[in-house]
Amino acid sequence: MSGNTTQVARDRASALSKAPLAGNGLTTSQRVQDSVVKYGFIAVTVILFVYFAASEPAFATQLSMFQMLKGAAVTAILGLAVMFTMVVGGLDLSIGSTAGLSVQLAAMTMVFYNLTGPTAVVVVILGGLVVGLLNAFLIVVCKIPDLLATLGVMFVIQGAKLIPVRGQSISSGMTLRDGSTAPGKFTADFLKIDRGFVGRVPVPVLIMLVLVVLAWFVLSRTTWGRVMYAIGANPEAARLAGVRVGFYRGLAYVVSGLLASVGGLILVSRIGQGDVNAGSSSLLEAVAVALVGTSVLGMGKPNAWGTLLGALLVSIVLTGLTMKGLQYYHQDTAKGVVLLVALLFSFTISRRKVRYTPAT
Repeated sequence: MSGNTTQVARDRASALSKAPLAGNGLTTSQRVQDSVVKYGFIAVTVILFVYFAASEPAFATQLSMFQMLKGAAVTAILGLAVMFTMVVGGLDLSIGSTAGLSVQLAAMTMVFYNLTGPTAVVVVILGGLVVGLLNAFLIVVCKIPDLLATLGVMFVIQGAKLIPVRGQSISSGMTLRDGSTAPGKFTADFLKIDRGFVGRVPVPVLIMLVLVVLAWFVLSRTTWGRVMYAIGANPEAARLAGVRVGFYRGLAYVVSGLLASVGGLILVSRIGQGDVNAGSSSLLEAVAVALVGTSVLGMGKPNAWGTLLGALLVSIVLTGLTMKGLQYYHQDTAKGVVLLVALLFSFTISRRKVRYTPAT
């Protein structure tokens, strides 16, 4: 028996010595697979950027790059809003309508009531806070599933924002219900939220970068962030460990509402009027870039830098295709392809499952 055992051990040792293992026990194919998952999406972004820069000289100019960053700002910020709710295992479907509500609130404050730009900013932020608290109340206190609660809030906001203006967009000099002319207008300081610069850097780019850094710091370097990730990974285990799951889930939706209102501020200062359709297409883009972010560096979980890269990739693709003469109706297809590529990295190629567990 001892001789047979010895021979088996020798055979196993010989087989292991011939296997192409990495230092951590992975085969060569597994190492290649992990490298593709970790750096593949970044490589795709770099390849597309180089291709458009080589084929379109105007693409790589400083002006064009700042415009791409500026164009990605609203999508990235709304993507951060979605990301926070994904971290705790939920999904906020009301962020697009919240951004649209912010557009209407800002326009009404300045055009209807002739108040200042800073006042409009405060009103918009408070509006986002109210929406976030409403979502948190419905989900945490009323025990309504995340998707259903935020879907209901989305429809409420979409209808409610049209009532005061009778479905009309708000613009300077418009005729009011009583036949008079609107007394106010969009103030110059408010319009600088999108059109202003700090040096050569557009203000929306700075706002986007500051919010990304803050989101990264909160989620990666604070106890609150680690707890939120724990809730998203396994809410029941977090609850048994003494974590106030309801509080942190509600907090994620409050943060989402606030971020959506900031995105709305940039959007309304960009278009310069209270467009009733503003924000209507923002939800799908925000969800897309948040999902794209899970594939960056093979993290397999929602994260701030990945969300930013997803927004930048979408902006690069749209800018490049526009310069090549493709019409606007090709944009949705391009966005869908970007999302599908990201999902392939996260779910098909990756050996690890994405850390996303519904909390309800």
